[in-house]
Amino acid sequence: MNVDRYTPPAVLLHWSIAVLILALFPLGIYMVELPVSPEQLKLYAYHKWAGVTVFFLVLLQLAWRLRHAPPPLPASLPQWQQRAAHGLHVVLYALMLAAPLTGWLMGSAYGFSTAWFGVLSLPDLIPKNEGLGDLLKLVHQYLNYAFIVFVVGHVVAALWHQLIDRDGMLHRMLIARWRMSD
Repeated sequence: MNVDRYTPPAVLLHWSIAVLILALFPLGIYMVELPVSPEQLKLYAYHKWAGVTVFFLVLLQLAWRLRHAPPPLPASLPQWQQRAAHGLHVVLYALMLAAPLTGWLMGSAYGFSTAWFGVLSLPDLIPKNEGLGDLLKLVHQYLNYAFIVFVVGHVVAALWHQLIDRDGMLHRMLIARWRMSD
């Protein structure tokens, strides 16, 4: 099966972002349930570092994508699936930017600055405002709940194409030596 593939940098960015996002979901859910403690504050720092990293990697991924078009979808793929795939990717990109951005805004509104990996101080995006922080906390939470739903949809669609349709779609985003047998 000859399948057009994403470029190696696009594959590396995709999987790096995916690993971070899949770690951020459970970490975010776990850390908010902890009592205020040094452990909770450490986990919040890790969550913020990973979220900011996702934000910047997604910006890099979008810049890469502007100069390197993704491989075309197979012509055999029904139009509705092509439109659904495009729409899903647009929503995922929007959420990959909006979720970390609302987290950064929330931290700024609560007066908690972000030092990326404890080294690079990032600017507060808005002045301290606890009421706005509370609103942004809700927005951040609900964006991430929606994000989980769309990530699950993305994974299910990829597995469907691999295991049910057996059309090689997943191979487009796999590192060559990780290719699954058909």
